[in-house]
Amino acid sequence: MAGEKCVTGSQAWFCTTGLPSDVVVEVDGMSFHLHKFPLMSKSRKLHELLSEPEHKEEDGEIYEGDIRRISLHDFPGVSATFEAAAKFCYGVRIDVSSITVAPLRCAAEYLEMTEDFAEDNLVSRTELFLTQSVFRSLSQSVKVLKTCETLLPLAEDLGIAQRCIDIIVTGACATEVSSLFSWPVSDRHKNGIRSATWMEDLTILNLPFYKRVISAMKERNPSTELIEGSLVSYANRTIPGLTRSKRNLKTAPPPAEPAQLDLLDTIITNLSPAKSSVFINAQFLFGLLRTANILHAPESLRTALEKKIAAQLEQATLDDLLMPSYSYLVETLYDVEAVERVLRYFIEEASSAITAENVSENEETLPAGNGDPFLTVGRLVDGYLAEVASDANLRVDKFCDIALALPDHSRVYDDGLYRAVDVYLKAHPALTESEKEKVCGVMNFRKLTLEACTHAAQNERLPLRAVVQVLFFEQLQLRQAIAGTILTAEEEDQPAAPPPPPSAEGGRWRVAAHENQLLRLGMDSMRNRVQDLERECSSMRRAIERIDRSGEAGGRWQRRRRQPPAGGWGSLGRKLGCKSRMQVFDSREAAPKRSVEEQS
Repeated sequence: MAGEKCVTGSQAWFCTTGLPSDVVVEVDGMSFHLHKFPLMSKSRKLHELLSEPEHKEEDGEIYEGDIRRISLHDFPGVSATFEAAAKFCYGVRIDVSSITVAPLRCAAEYLEMTEDFAEDNLVSRTELFLTQSVFRSLSQSVKVLKTCETLLPLAEDLGIAQRCIDIIVTGACATEVSSLFSWPVSDRHKNGIRSATWMEDLTILNLPFYKRVISAMKERNPSTELIEGSLVSYANRTIPGLTRSKRNLKTAPPPAEPAQLDLLDTIITNLSPAKSSVFINAQFLFGLLRTANILHAPESLRTALEKKIAAQLEQATLDDLLMPSYSYLVETLYDVEAVERVLRYFIEEASSAITAENVSENEETLPAGNGDPFLTVGRLVDGYLAEVASDANLRVDKFCDIALALPDHSRVYDDGLYRAVDVYLKAHPALTESEKEKVCGVMNFRKLTLEACTHAAQNERLPLRAVVQVLFFEQLQLRQAIAGTILTAEEEDQPAAPPPPPSAEGGRWRVAAHENQLLRLGMDSMRNRVQDLERECSSMRRAIERIDRSGEAGGRWQRRRRQPPAGGWGSLGRKLGCKSRMQVFDSREAAPKRSVEEQS
């Protein structure tokens, strides 16, 4: 019925009915060659324009012989929308969908194609489609709302945008309730709420409409999970480079910097300050923080985000903490200042959640269990320090502040901290002896394992005072291990005590019996370890005797591999409590004799 052909310098659309056109309507750069009667029968506006006397040249109407030319500069929509409206005037069936219904509704309003002018007109046809098809579907409402972005303010005046928002919020809240009861927790953890599809649908909206949707959701007081799930989907779609994953969602072209700041402010201010739902993880929050640093966001936004990260810092990875420094005033490669602030917020948050009875003042008493967030964050910080320690611009004070930020019970062993110290000393060879001692002072030598002590005792980068402390505690661990093994062996040879009578102390008796069984199960491996320790002690005794003899002969101080003067090792070994293999055997032989005398 209709066709298109190009005219030099413009585009034209011709109605091929066999009759010559008597009116030309220009819309959005397109010239429509039409006929007066079909247009005047459906549109009140076109009827009034075409009914004016021919001598008038106003309202965008120009006469060229027998053909009238009308320009609709303020038409709400594109040329394709007017084409559909024109076809409707000619009685041609048009397809109405969620993409075309809002433009057609606005076009019908603009052209005044109402029921009081002609029956079964375009206004009633589009309203019927909105009511029966669009406003019964959440996803269809999102698509219609998207088309309203280019139809303002008429789409707002007709209430199309607000009606779509109401349907979206109502459907989202209803879907959330049904999904929480119908889906297992594991599926929600993996895939989020079942309605994650509509969360993805909302990502097509521009920021003004999306902010209105979120605001309406908060007025309905839905769960935090619902809002944060939508925020994550929208941020991943609209903020470029938010995550470092290779499987990151495809993002739209990045907006201008002011628009990005507005977007970032919307995401951060709508996040809950408490620990988030399964949708929000530490990787997402650190991505927001990197974006905020790049855009030089206001300090209030970054502080809110850092506190949010601190609430779930135990979920972070080492890659999350390694944020590049985007400040011109900071010389370090990584943003250690931000990490230090996050640690401070974490300590404040975690400490307030732990009662005084759960934290012992004795530094040797450590909280049990790997579920303690302090232990998880302690391992994370040790790994972070080992990575940033190689930065030549990292000051001693900053390294020590981060290492000492966590309380002592955050680390069961200080081996990870020792590795970071070793890396720092290797990357900063020009440190003075006092600076080296300050760096080593972040470690608790009592909490180094035997393997770490063995490595530290031969580490040429450590200051002499640190090496002496390492040797002392290494020997102390050896003595305690040998003494504990001998005591266990003696208890094993003694007859089992009769069960205690039932009393209030029965619980402690059962615990002691259980511990005794565990000790018996590990006796075989412990005996093998004792033999190894005895051989090590014997070797050390012979080495000390040779050093004593060489010291008496020469009387000179020698130092090799950070060892103290040769002449002093004999007395130092005795002070450290080294026992020879014969002494160990004597103590084991003496134990049965004492027990016999006591029995007699």
